[in-house]
Amino acid sequence: MATSSVLVSNPTPFRRGLQAGVTIAIGYMPVALTFGLLAKSVDLNLMETLMMSIFVFAGAAQYMALNMIALGTGVFEIVMTTFIVNIRHFLMSTTLNEKVENDKKWKKALYSFGITDETFSVAATNEGRLHTSYMLGLVIISYSSWVVFSGIGHIVGGSLPTTLQDSMSIALYAMFVGLLVPSMKKSRKVIYLAATAALFNALFVHVLQMAQGWAIIVATLISAVGIEWVEQKRREISRE
Repeated sequence: MATSSVLVSNPTPFRRGLQAGVTIAIGYMPVALTFGLLAKSVDLNLMETLMMSIFVFAGAAQYMALNMIALGTGVFEIVMTTFIVNIRHFLMSTTLNEKVENDKKWKKALYSFGITDETFSVAATNEGRLHTSYMLGLVIISYSSWVVFSGIGHIVGGSLPTTLQDSMSIALYAMFVGLLVPSMKKSRKVIYLAATAALFNALFVHVLQMAQGWAIIVATLISAVGIEWVEQKRREISRE
């Protein structure tokens, strides 16, 4: 009995990682289900849907990719847009590299692939130095939930009436609004960035007749650099 009590009160780092990731896994369920439903609506088959979640594992970027696929955008433009959207992962990975124990590079690569906004938040706020096995546990349960429920969403979507399946593509725009509004409430900069990017995208597509994929990429880059430059100048002026 004493041994059992010790085991329960002192779980392994891997088990603590699994426990910490349970809430993330639960939170991923409805989002991944919706992704699977929408993937079905843009004519991705079950294997393609699963492969996207397995190899990309990036919620907002996957939704954006679905929208670009629906618009007939090329592969290169989709990859470039995904890269730009997820460029923040460089900073998150650098931060966690200082917090997690030093280990073999292939082990770091395994859990680094599973770093998302949610797993980063949980790991970064954990007190003390983290074990590699903790990160693996945290990532495995979160990743598994996303992949499994993406597939379930696609299967469920296949059983829906054809009319409802066709109308699901409209939900892509509702999902983007749902992702954007919380960020807009937290930061005025996000509002400026979203509005500027939308204006540039409209200009490039409707006036300059630029391809939709390239319009998104160029509008995103110009808006990000421009808004950051304006913010930097504003801070300099306020310090004078």
